[in-house]
Amino acid sequence: MNVLGFDIGGTKSAVILAKTNETQVDFLDRFEIPTKGTWQDVVTVLADKGEDMLEAHHLKDDPFKIGISCGGPLNSEKGWILSPPNLPGWDEVPITEILSKRFSEPAYLQNDADACALAEWKYGAGRGTKHMIFLTFGTGLGAGLILNGRLYTGASGMAGEVGHIRLSEDGPLGYGKKGSFEGYASGGGIAKIARCFAEESLRSGKKVSFHHGNLQEIQTKDVALAAEQNEEDAIKVFEIAGEYFGKGLAVLIDILNPEMIVVGSIYVRAGKYLEESMRSALKKEALPSSYDVCQIVPAELSERIGDYGAVMAALSKE
Repeated sequence: MNVLGFDIGGTKSAVILAKTNETQVDFLDRFEIPTKGTWQDVVTVLADKGEDMLEAHHLKDDPFKIGISCGGPLNSEKGWILSPPNLPGWDEVPITEILSKRFSEPAYLQNDADACALAEWKYGAGRGTKHMIFLTFGTGLGAGLILNGRLYTGASGMAGEVGHIRLSEDGPLGYGKKGSFEGYASGGGIAKIARCFAEESLRSGKKVSFHHGNLQEIQTKDVALAAEQNEEDAIKVFEIAGEYFGKGLAVLIDILNPEMIVVGSIYVRAGKYLEESMRSALKKEALPSSYDVCQIVPAELSERIGDYGAVMAALSKE
């Protein structure tokens, strides 16, 4: 099956051309852009490039499916993107209708966490599991739930919006709520922790290793680069995020009793800086019998997880 996949993210978006079978995905082409401008701008550029890819690989006249992976909230049945917190202006976007008309082929929309959960379950770290959680841990935080050997999406397709869980009365704003799981454990959340930490340190006359001008321009990648140089302040920021990440994981472990939690993006790249405080919090908060049977691992599909998710969004409707 040929698939044209669209991975819509809060920071960057991509279009992917792939061939699939039961055992593997062969990626033929890929094009990425920053998710800037209006949604119309982003979708038009990606669709234009997708058309170029089909032409270049002589697949324009062959049947194919279109998969769209995007952070929630969504209405997957209607094919609408419904104002995700990390995609301002993407309000009630009828994305499947737009792309189906453009390419005259069926298009399917799926929450990125659900799509990536299916990808890791079929092709990655979760192969062979029956109860698995996938966490995006990118610009935002969402979960895809594989329960009793199948994807669980809930009564209105909103299952897995774990980023909205409040972990403290006050704290970094994420998913429209102070002190939320996403506010602590996401790219946006870690950046907010870092900015607060830097502001307090500078006020006390201390040097900040990851501050190079404007406080509001500090990003998670700046903190990670400083942590790689063993800068104590950067490591401390990750320790704070890791503690709350562990508290949030404990809630999921106690409620769902998974055998594996697979974590993508930032955890793949910088998980070693989160690990110690995360494990410490888990041991304090989670039921020992549930924690003991749960592995917490980085996404095996690594930096290609979003590409696989876009492909799985199309294949999951077979």
